[in-house]
Amino acid sequence: MATPTTTLDLSTAMLTAPVPAGHWLVILPVALCIVLGALLLTLRSRIHLHAPIAIAGLTALVVIDALLLQKVIAEGPVTMVMGRWLPPFGIAFTADLFGVLMALAGAIAALAASLYALSDTDAGHRRFGFFPLLLLLMAGVSGAFLTGDVFNLYVWFEVLLISSFGLLILGSEPRQIDGAMKYTVLNLIATTLFLVAVGYLYAIFGTLNMADIAQKAAGLRDGAPLMTLAALFLFAFAMKAAAFPVNFWLPASYHTPRTVVSALFAGLLTKVGIYALIRVMIMLMPVEREELSLLIAILGAATVLLGALGALAESDIRRVLGYTVISGIGSMLIGISIGTPGGVSGAIFYALQSIVLMTALYLAAGIAGRLGGSFSLVSLGGLYRANGWFAAVSLMLFFASSGLPPFSGFWPKLMLVKASLDVGAWWLAAALLTGGFLSTICFGRLFLLAYWRPAAAPLAPVAVGWTAAAPLIALTALVTLFGVLPEQLLSLTQQAAENLADPTAYIHSVLPEARTP
Repeated sequence: MATPTTTLDLSTAMLTAPVPAGHWLVILPVALCIVLGALLLTLRSRIHLHAPIAIAGLTALVVIDALLLQKVIAEGPVTMVMGRWLPPFGIAFTADLFGVLMALAGAIAALAASLYALSDTDAGHRRFGFFPLLLLLMAGVSGAFLTGDVFNLYVWFEVLLISSFGLLILGSEPRQIDGAMKYTVLNLIATTLFLVAVGYLYAIFGTLNMADIAQKAAGLRDGAPLMTLAALFLFAFAMKAAAFPVNFWLPASYHTPRTVVSALFAGLLTKVGIYALIRVMIMLMPVEREELSLLIAILGAATVLLGALGALAESDIRRVLGYTVISGIGSMLIGISIGTPGGVSGAIFYALQSIVLMTALYLAAGIAGRLGGSFSLVSLGGLYRANGWFAAVSLMLFFASSGLPPFSGFWPKLMLVKASLDVGAWWLAAALLTGGFLSTICFGRLFLLAYWRPAAAPLAPVAVGWTAAAPLIALTALVTLFGVLPEQLLSLTQQAAENLADPTAYIHSVLPEARTP
């Protein structure tokens, strides 16, 4: 007698329909960087091929992220799950407007840095893996911006940190080793706190999928210690973002490696911490963010002011820029603390323009060091006479960093000041305006001393090649475009902030309709 066969309904646990071709764009940024990084390792005896392959790969990364952004704008959040297992069992990559905007800005900064590296790295740096490490770094950055799983956010943090350690010590100079020790110890502490928070999160929710957490949080809020969990995430991400009072590792380390490495770090690494903080606090734990808003606001205001004062006190251009990065982190924290769509939109706009702006400022610092033979404001001078176009480009970047119109830094500061006044937090508006005023004085001092003041001795003529000039000019043009024509970016950041506040579209992208309330 034949036994009846049992038919399993896989549709309750797995995707049974073919994956749409466009959804592969979600994982292509990570896959591309990992594959190309591995390829360069196999070509370690052919160093001359590293640069063209890496530059071509990063150009492709910009194109992929731009296509993904176009798809997300047209269709909303896009999800790709690994192994076709439905979330929360399968690991999800979810591209929403916020994540894709950050990924695209990061790819643009990395492409510019890869071109600049042609003139800033020698055969020794390339032999020890500059370009493979750069691609691994971008795999981690792209994965962090596109993952839909909190544990995998931790994993991609680890990937970018491992590659950043390698980039930081390329050259093995004593100051690099000293900077790397401070950078490593503090970031490992932050990573450990992050891992503890992830374990705590899983113990409470029984899932690490962001969409699943977002829909379960309301039902668990009365009986679970979510405030403790939120405080752990806040401290871990604030340390990674170099917020006060755990910011001292950044100015102690960012000036030690090659200029191109400093530019990558300033543009990307702290922004990943801010991205994670916005994602967790605004989308997953909005009630807990509200309870912690005063603390976040105080940390943000202190970070803005102390960063600006630190920059004003420094005499090394690279350390001035390190403190400028910190001050900008404070502005973004203020937007998170406000929590309204206007405040979050201002923080996102600030993060996007800061990725481009801080990368450009460090590239400009590298060229200034070559032209003047030093990074010290004590001995620098005459850069305006040495190279007029470079002085003009630098002045535009200084205006943007100070928040002066018509450059990119003006709009997010205006948005954050307005958001602060809208909720009655005049003291946050005052902190932002004071920080901007101090930054204006700082960069005015820098320009007067390094560019306008005559050099103590005639400067030796130094040619600025196209590999250094082209990425700097391109990034400066983008900074100017953000300032002169901000409407499109303003619209996108406002929509991204609204989507974070109401993650319904994000949840529906990740979880089937039958599983969402």
